[in-house]
This record gives sequence, structure tokens and C-alpha cells, in this order.
Amino acid sequence: MKSQKEIALYKKINKQVKPYPIVTEFVKALLEDEELHELQEYANVVSIRRLGFNDHGPVHMREVAVNALTMLELLRKAGIKTSLEENEAGTYEMSVCAVFAAAFMHDLGMSVGRDGHEKLSCILAAPILDRILVEQFSVRERVIIKTLAIEGISGHMATQRIHSVEAGLILIADGCDMERGRARIPLAINTEPKVGDIHKYSANSILCVTISEGKEKPIKIDVNMDADVGFFQIEEVLIPKVNSSPVKCFVELYAGVNGESKRYM
Repeated sequence: MKSQKEIALYKKINKQVKPYPIVTEFVKALLEDEELHELQEYANVVSIRRLGFNDHGPVHMREVAVNALTMLELLRKAGIKTSLEENEAGTYEMSVCAVFAAAFMHDLGMSVGRDGHEKLSCILAAPILDRILVEQFSVRERVIIKTLAIEGISGHMATQRIHSVEAGLILIADGCDMERGRARIPLAINTEPKVGDIHKYSANSILCVTISEGKEKPIKIDVNMDADVGFFQIEEVLIPKVNSSPVKCFVELYAGVNGESKRYM
């Protein structure tokens, strides 16, 4: 059973990819895949109930997908080519498929545990990608989309250097999902203080994260919070991810309390 939030994000994702029929079919297959959905659900059980972390399940992975697709489209609008296009290795549509797949499966490894979960996500995502890609794409296209998606998944924690625009978007898209709803359940069910609680309390102060077209650069990220503790999330989570991303040069970042934003980069 999908939540109302998942359904709303499902509709938003479908609207984002509607201009690209090939992408639409691929995205639909992933969104409706039963095995993938169960992996996302169980990743949340492990993350929240067993380990006491924030949401890493179906809603989070859909939020990250929306963020990544939004930024990818802003780059396209600004005339910035994807790495596949720049290298003449593939089409924009192939880049969209890879970005969506990486965003939508980047935290599957949380179903096993936190340590090295990005590598575990790659292991769990690979057979699903093989199964779904074979329905639509040539061998060459399958190889490229799969490996590009794996780059995005493996690099989303900034523990491994990445080299493509596509993978760089996953880093930032993941860092941008920090609004207070993500910490609501962990804060409600975990009442004993423990190591890592600062992430939950800082995320709970984030009112909204807006991704839009910038004035000087293609992508503008604006974070609004209601308490200073939210700056921990900006400075310890989001900024390191932006700094590690090949997309950094295309991003403006603003953050502030109750609408009084200042520019970080």
C-alpha cells in the first residue's frame, strides 16, 4: 500500500518525464516494480526502527528523484549538456534514465545497514536494472545507462570520486531532501538520546528546500528554516556534497532562518 505522499510524488515524477516517451516507459517500470518497492519499504524499516536514522525509504527516494530531475531539466534549459551528450556517448534521454534510476535506488543498501550502504545499493540495484533495461534498450544503451546509474549510486555519499554531471546531480539531490517531515517518525518513536540525533533535530528545523532557476547560475537552492540548528544540516551535509559534485559550478546556494537567506555559494 503506497502512502498519499508516495502517490503525489509518483504523479510529479510522471509529469517531469512526460516529454520523453522512452524515459516515461522506463520510469513507469521502476515505479511499479514490486521487488523494488519492497526493498525500499524494508530499507525504511531498518533505517528508522532498527537504526534510528531519518527516512531512507520510498518517500525519500522519490523526493531525491524529483530533485535530480528538476536540476537536470534546469541544466538542459540553460544549454548545459549532460556528460553522455558531451562525450557523444548517448542521448539526453539516456541521461534522464540513468539519473532517475540512481536517485530511485541509491539507498536500497540501507536494507542491510548504514556502513557502506552505497556499495550495497549498487549490488541490489544491478539485477533490477538488468531485468528492466532489457525490455527497452539495446545492449550498448543498457551498458551505458546501468554503469552511469551505478556511478550515481556509489558516489552519493561523497566517499567515492565521481566524474559525470549525471552522478553529480544525485549527490546534491540527496543532500537537498532534508525537510522536517523526513525526521518526523524517528523523533516520535525514538525518545532516548543517542549518537546521531543532531541530524534528526537539524532536519526537523528545515521548513522547505526550493530548487529553481538561478540568476547567475542554472540551479538555485534555497533552504528556509525556523531555527539555527538547521545550519548543521547545511554545513555538514549539503555543502560537502555540493563541493564534491561536478555540478558545483552550476549551483547557487542560499540558506537562512525564517526567510532571511544569505548566499553560501
